[in-house]
Amino acid sequence: MDRVDHQQIIVQDLVNLSKNKELKLNPWYQRRSVWTVPQKSYLINTLFENKPVPSIYIRHSLDIENETSVREVVDGQQRIRAILEYIEDGYPAKHPSYNKKILFSKLNRAQRQHFLLTGLSVGFLLGATDEDVIEIFGRLNSVAKSLNAQEKRNAKFSGEYKQFCLRQAVRRLSLWRNLRIFTANDIARMSEVQFISDLTLNFLNGLSDYSSQKLDKVYEQFDEQFQRASEMESIMEEVFIKIASLKPEVIKDTVFRRQPLFFSLCYVLGSSNRKTALDAIENTAYKIDEILNSDTPVAQRPKDDVEFYNACSASTQRIKQRRIRDNFIKNYLL
Repeated sequence: MDRVDHQQIIVQDLVNLSKNKELKLNPWYQRRSVWTVPQKSYLINTLFENKPVPSIYIRHSLDIENETSVREVVDGQQRIRAILEYIEDGYPAKHPSYNKKILFSKLNRAQRQHFLLTGLSVGFLLGATDEDVIEIFGRLNSVAKSLNAQEKRNAKFSGEYKQFCLRQAVRRLSLWRNLRIFTANDIARMSEVQFISDLTLNFLNGLSDYSSQKLDKVYEQFDEQFQRASEMESIMEEVFIKIASLKPEVIKDTVFRRQPLFFSLCYVLGSSNRKTALDAIENTAYKIDEILNSDTPVAQRPKDDVEFYNACSASTQRIKQRRIRDNFIKNYLL
């Protein structure tokens, strides 16, 4: 292979290449088009939001006899198909200026022009043989690390529930850091997104134990539409405004820095219909921290304190332990 020539093209260039039949989207080594509508819509929304998308790779060669260029998509087939299909009104997508998903034809003239002028990064493979292309295709579509459950979930789904949880998690990035709830590695591996996903699921359906399978199902259930998104957003705002208004040491210097207990506190704050004063939350956090860290032997403590202690020590994501923590915190807080 001679070289990779990286260029910036615009969406309209893709449209023109496709109309002129100068773009080969289905070379023999490519997968068939398998993206769901939510995945396609998510890509379009990403472009609307001017967020980066992976580069497209195209083998550019010449047909000397016919004096034409041949552009064969090595990586990015499904992204290109999604863009072209959206322009043909194949499905709606979220635009920042609209509350609901919208078809391309329903955008105003300036918005359509802006989308068609959106830049895309393309790496043109020049002088690449079939062997070069197969090796490059394999490298681009390999995964260098084992994905955890949330990373797999994030890769599989692109719809409304995923986008809601991502937005809510990213919005609280400074909070996670300031309170030391999640480490940098936790955030890199999407632990905070899983936390929000699980918390939202519990607000939707009531307190339950953690289950990776349940999260998979709710991501799938609300992939196309998440009609309770506004309701859940209001609950999240209420909860995290309270948390952010506390003195940082109330969380980061107490047992509530631990994710299972922080989850329980967030759930109590979001599921109660009563207004809770900040000083009441702070006093409760310190009191419970004192109870858990008491020098009194566990066997000599009150029954409720022992149950709470045990619920914070083992199998902390099971429904039994969550219920015990939930009731214990409520008794002090409410």
